[in-house]
Amino acid sequence: MFGFTKGCLPMHRWDELKKNFANAGAKIIFGLNALAGKSIQSGSAVGPWNYTNAESFIRYTVSKNYTISGGELGNELSGKGIGTSISADQYASDLAAMRDIVYKAYENIDPKPLIIAPGGVDEHLVEKILNPLYLDGEAHTFADLKNVLANSGTSATSWVGESGGAYNSGRHLVSDAFVCSFWYLDQLGMSATYDTKTYCRQSLIGGNYCLLNTTNFIPNPDYYSALLWHRLMGRGVLSTTFTGTSKIRAYAHCAKQSKGITILLMNLDNSTAVETEVTLRSTKNLWHRKISDNNSKVMKLNFLNRTETAREEYHLTPHDGNIHSQIMFLNGNNLTVNSDGEIPSLQPIYVNSSNPIIVAPFSIVFIHIPDAGVAACR
Repeated sequence: MFGFTKGCLPMHRWDELKKNFANAGAKIIFGLNALAGKSIQSGSAVGPWNYTNAESFIRYTVSKNYTISGGELGNELSGKGIGTSISADQYASDLAAMRDIVYKAYENIDPKPLIIAPGGVDEHLVEKILNPLYLDGEAHTFADLKNVLANSGTSATSWVGESGGAYNSGRHLVSDAFVCSFWYLDQLGMSATYDTKTYCRQSLIGGNYCLLNTTNFIPNPDYYSALLWHRLMGRGVLSTTFTGTSKIRAYAHCAKQSKGITILLMNLDNSTAVETEVTLRSTKNLWHRKISDNNSKVMKLNFLNRTETAREEYHLTPHDGNIHSQIMFLNGNNLTVNSDGEIPSLQPIYVNSSNPIIVAPFSIVFIHIPDAGVAACR
């Protein structure tokens, strides 16, 4: 397919790669060819998976004591697929074969690699990044998957894999520009809300959805968005709603490695700034995404000392207000690496806690409120 010639991964090359991964401290998930042994008929891959080569590769990996975090069977073969697809029944059968291979090869070894599947694709996401109705609709996908797993009677968990905002290597000045951070951060917030365990971004380098510019390795806007998310948003996910306009996307977590909470607000409107006030819904058993609505009430967020305590704000904006720009500003300062290639210090501004939060048009704001008294975050 796609005019590619047949490729081969010699084991000496695999040895070299594993040495490099070990030196970098990287966790490895390997993609296996799910089309081996199949014939392509009317756009569909037909027939059982020929797992001979995959089994040989897995057994070699075990014999060398190489640690693999997981393996994914195929790439973008679910639903309509890209280039071709495999029916759900056949894919389930192939996946069962892969499970048997892995469990036999790792019979006396723990932990065993994760078995990851299936992988699908959304062809129209880029056009809908700024559409709150579309973003809300994505919640149904996460919710449905969560319900399926909850009722499956298994220990399976949900991952998002190879997610880059647009298929076919992305779109220049969209999936590698400021506008993509609206979609990316919304996906991270929504994934956490529905108990998705891992979110894999496509890609670090390569294509037009990379976190680092393919030519000069300078970070694209999504790199800084991901970095702030990683530093500020903890594992405790808080139930969050926003009233007044559909153009504001809102998520809140327990703060990471600090007290209080962190709120993420994104303004999809191109001309209207929004003043926001935070209220706290005091709810029992709010901890690690388990939410109970029993005995809840709404109150103004309580700060320990309004006159002295400040909150931390991180305002992300595009260069000259152009959401297709690949230059991102933090609190008015251009985010760029120095001459040694070092990432700039991501410093907040401090705002009196009694002031409203101002979310400028086409902007993203992380707000760390250290004195928010949320029982779930203690």
